[in-house]
Amino acid sequence: MKEKKTPLYDRHIDLGGNVVNFGGFLLPTQYSGINQEHNAVRSKAGIFDVSHMGEFIISGSDAEKFLQKITVNDVSSLSKGEAQYSAMCFKNGGIVDDLLIYKKENVFMLVVNAANLENDLEWLKSHQEGDVKIEDISDKIGLIAVQGPRSRAILQTLTDTTLSNIQFYHFAEGRVGGKEAMIARTGYTGELGFEIYSSANEIGEIWDAIMDAGTDKGIEPAGLGCRDTLRMEMKFALYGNDIDETTNPIEAGLGWITKLGKADFIGKDAFLEAKANVTRRLVCLEMTERAIPRNGCPILMNDEIVGTITSGTMSPSLEKGIGIGYVNVPFHKSGTELIVDIRGKMKSAIVVKPPFYKNGSLMD
Repeated sequence: MKEKKTPLYDRHIDLGGNVVNFGGFLLPTQYSGINQEHNAVRSKAGIFDVSHMGEFIISGSDAEKFLQKITVNDVSSLSKGEAQYSAMCFKNGGIVDDLLIYKKENVFMLVVNAANLENDLEWLKSHQEGDVKIEDISDKIGLIAVQGPRSRAILQTLTDTTLSNIQFYHFAEGRVGGKEAMIARTGYTGELGFEIYSSANEIGEIWDAIMDAGTDKGIEPAGLGCRDTLRMEMKFALYGNDIDETTNPIEAGLGWITKLGKADFIGKDAFLEAKANVTRRLVCLEMTERAIPRNGCPILMNDEIVGTITSGTMSPSLEKGIGIGYVNVPFHKSGTELIVDIRGKMKSAIVVKPPFYKNGSLMD
């Protein structure tokens, strides 16, 4: 499969980014270093290239009805200018992908994971019925995320849109750096932040304008490495690690987006059964001795395997090893002491309430 370059690829090279293949796209893992970039986002601001994400436009008179059936959240609750975190699931409850839904004037925009783009498009089209049009605009769109407590102050100098009026999980159409853009406020870091969707042809100029405007406020380009450590500290699930076709939203802690009260939708029967018979839960594990858990590490209680780590890292904010993983009921409860088998070395850990990092500026 040919590696794709995002519209910002040349800027990553110029900035000395360590570029790797991620979901078929050439993207930087880091520039100055994961810890430095992580701390910049937590204390000042970081700018991420997330142009690899997929965007689909769903239109037609039956668009809402279609999305109600194929996603787990309640699309009918959305008003124009609102965003929603959701998921598409198989009939057996396994997750096809997690995604964002934006409600525009007469259409919906879905934002999906890059690695799942083709599968998602196929899944959507295989269930298409009625007056529904599905358009893949991924190659036409560039996407930047500006995250951190200073993100609003930096962006406000580049737009006439009053950013303090954009509430969490809302968006506005406007201009950034003189270019037409959709400015959204969701985030994947636990910090105040915005996503800027614009034409792939103009996203580079927007990036340059943000970098210039943020220079005196400490903005730093940030790569995939710290995007991962930041989201792990918040227990935000990563598709392919913490959630996939073998996991259901109930056990993954996504019951809050799974609206069992709405009319029939794909996976509903499986979720009702799963809710009544939860056998494992996705939990946060903090290491109580110096060790870094990694994906695939077994979790034990009294020498018996009771779970598996799905994501793990050394937390730059907490300066200790942290892990997210599935643990059998009843060992999922906060305060439960467990053992993580890290390449044959038994290391102690404790289940803690999410998120690991509790001092973010997300709702500021």
